Amino acid sequence: MSQDAIPKLSGYSEAALDLAFAELTREVESSAQALNSPESVEQFRLQWLGRKQGRLKLISDAWLKSAPVEAKKPLGQRFNQLKAQIEERLERASGASARFALDAEGIDVTLPGTRRALGPEHPLIKTMHEMVAVFKRMGYSVGVGPEVETDYYNFESLNFPPNHPARDTQDTLVIAGQERKPLRDRLLMRTHTSPVQIRTMEQQPPPVRIVIPGKVHRNDEADATHSPIFHQIEGLCVDTNITFSDLKGTLDHAMKEFFGSSVKTRFFPSFFPFTEPSADVQISCPFCGGKGCRKCKHSGWIELLGCGMVDPAVFGFVQQKQPAYDPKKISGFAFGMGVDRIAMMKYGISDIGLLYSGDVRFLEQFA
Repeated sequence: MSQDAIPKLSGYSEAALDLAFAELTREVESSAQALNSPESVEQFRLQWLGRKQGRLKLISDAWLKSAPVEAKKPLGQRFNQLKAQIEERLERASGASARFALDAEGIDVTLPGTRRALGPEHPLIKTMHEMVAVFKRMGYSVGVGPEVETDYYNFESLNFPPNHPARDTQDTLVIAGQERKPLRDRLLMRTHTSPVQIRTMEQQPPPVRIVIPGKVHRNDEADATHSPIFHQIEGLCVDTNITFSDLKGTLDHAMKEFFGSSVKTRFFPSFFPFTEPSADVQISCPFCGGKGCRKCKHSGWIELLGCGMVDPAVFGFVQQKQPAYDPKKISGFAFGMGVDRIAMMKYGISDIGLLYSGDVRFLEQFA
């Protein structure tokens, strides 16, 4: 752009500046009328805002260079206002240009965007949520804890002393490089969610009512009914005057809530190191009504979970950090069940490996 194309400024009074910038504003608006394509928008930008030969820069340099000191501030303010007007016209024109391009492609920008649909819950997660919901309606809160545990919380504090034969039933995956630590401090992958019971009691005085869902690990060889990774739901209730009748009533109500009001429960003596007395719980087969079928092996009953009254020795470990758990004053019960087995029974799944295969063809059946 030549110096001849730069308009002359008649003076630096307010009236002269207003008149000069009003003329520049009209030029901007006149040029902006032709903004109807990406090319014209870019040409307009270069014409007015080009870094070297842009009209605004050349006029600003020419007028400010010869302006007296007292006129430089009002001149600069007006140039900033004019630049903002040019940028606003560019922004509006760019948006319109983009809409023109979309219209040319047949895209309706007023339609709502496409959302990625969420998939259905995995049958394991769905079963776990349903079971937890049953106990939450009974007033239980949900407890969580680490999957990498110490030997103390996973075994010792639950009345599994070192070399206890019951440890053999929970073949454990241990963390490497722990040999130099004391046994109780060695890390392992938890074999049940019971450590959360101890951690909760250490942090909270009675009464306690929690249900604990989560993933557990054991060194089991994978087959149709075993997996080194599976899921459990455990529960704990501790208060004054808690009896075995409370335990039976709680589990009977929970099983009816989950499997139907016609389901019956029955209890058989069993053994767990952390409960005394202990029991295995069976429910009448919800699929055949107790008449006998393949799912219940034609017995009419299905063994579903283990339970019992909390052993006073467990409260003894908790008392080291929480004196309120005096076994002479409080009592409680605990229970635990395998989520995988319940899910397999509920959905007719014959191989536990399918739950962990990630096969979309299998999972689509539960959509």
